[in-house]
Amino acid sequence: MKKKNKLKKLFIISMITIGIIISYKRVESSKIKISNKDFTDLIINNTYTYKDENIVLKTINTVINKNNPIKLMNTDYKKYLSNTTEPVITEETLPLIYLYNSHQTEEYKASNYAEFSVNPTVIMNDYILEDIFNKNGYKTIVEERSIKEILNKNNWNYTYSYKASRQLLEESIIKYPSLKYFIDIHRDSLPHDKTTVNINGKDYAKVIFLIGLENENYQKNLEFTEKINNKMNELYPNLSKGIYKKGGPGVNGVYNQDFSPYTILIEVGGYENTTNEVLNTVIAFSKCFMEVINE
Repeated sequence: MKKKNKLKKLFIISMITIGIIISYKRVESSKIKISNKDFTDLIINNTYTYKDENIVLKTINTVINKNNPIKLMNTDYKKYLSNTTEPVITEETLPLIYLYNSHQTEEYKASNYAEFSVNPTVIMNDYILEDIFNKNGYKTIVEERSIKEILNKNNWNYTYSYKASRQLLEESIIKYPSLKYFIDIHRDSLPHDKTTVNINGKDYAKVIFLIGLENENYQKNLEFTEKINNKMNELYPNLSKGIYKKGGPGVNGVYNQDFSPYTILIEVGGYENTTNEVLNTVIAFSKCFMEVINE
């Protein structure tokens, strides 16, 4: 009798184990992918305001539990994104800010959820800025079309990325003629100790601004960028590494800044910066940017 009960228990345990393995394999084979936008939605606490800079990582483990991967398939993570603040813009509000990435594939430090293809890139910055700007009355457009597709279509290599993004800029201004500010967000290639700073106990990913000297009217872009950089130095000392002026043989030298005197290029952090460090910086940048355009 004891032998039968023991065999019965072993059978039940075996069936449970097999069921878990089958479920896990099913999830793996489904190739679940989470976009940068969805990942950003998960980690944004939508109750923050740019004034208090309260950026709190969502309890992602309640949504993506590594010990129970099947849970991801059954979780409607959109319910975690409810807004507690009323939007301050309407559908009739004219778009003012355009966010894009000439180098869309630049990545930050791999997240803990790489097995779900969660690889945060510079595109993540666009969505957090869009959220902040929209909540503060500045209707914002995020460019989601693929630079890679434009390069492939025209048989261009990676060095033509700015030419590809220029096409998107020109198409967007036709569709949204009210656009005034154009922000191209990149990521530095330096290691963590060169791209990180601690300010009042909080870690930030450092930024650097780039101005192309081959643009005949670069002075106007420089003046606008200097205002933002100065504001950042005032509110967040050592967060900005300054303004890098680039020109001469072998470089682009324009970076689409001839498109508008309010076109800026900013590098946020480096490849070893964490999502939290980057988001802290994006919040800080948004505050400085809005204060400048308010002035």
